[in-house]
Amino acid sequence: MASKQNDKRICVAKIGAAHGIRGDVKLWPMTADPMAFLDYGTLESEDGKRTFEFAKAKPAGNFLIAHIKGVDDRDAAEKLVHTELYVSRDSLPEIEEDGEFYYADLVGLKAVDPAGAMIGEVAAMHNFGAGDLVELRLLNVRDTVLIPFTETTVPEIDIAGGKVTVEMPAEVEADPSEDGAPKREL
Repeated sequence: MASKQNDKRICVAKIGAAHGIRGDVKLWPMTADPMAFLDYGTLESEDGKRTFEFAKAKPAGNFLIAHIKGVDDRDAAEKLVHTELYVSRDSLPEIEEDGEFYYADLVGLKAVDPAGAMIGEVAAMHNFGAGDLVELRLLNVRDTVLIPFTETTVPEIDIAGGKVTVEMPAEVEADPSEDGAPKREL
């Protein structure tokens, strides 16, 4: 039986706009090696209902131009815009160096303050273009908060121990209000 960690699926790329008239797409890789997604075999849509195999891909600036098998015209390519492509966590190479991890391995970990007190859990990891962010679901607070994913705000990651240490930035300190929504001091 696979561990809970290995049951996860990981987004490795996102399809952008159609490119040209022969079914090519702009592809935004989410892997350290932009071409690595080709090594993972068949990729799946987020819901797992569609699968995608790539015939080729080539770098084009900060994205790739890729061709998906069976997508042979612009209309078919345009129907795939914004589709995120996933693989099973088991399909990814094992991590060989200490201190390295997949972001998906952080989701669900306990978030503790530097004194070790529980403050919540990691809900998700994001990058909207300006840097990596940790989405935290704080205890007794309805909303989540986003903090920068830096060594200052997340000084310790203990995947084996199931926790991350978080030094909450003053800009996003959250105190529950009467209705459970966080009050933020900006």
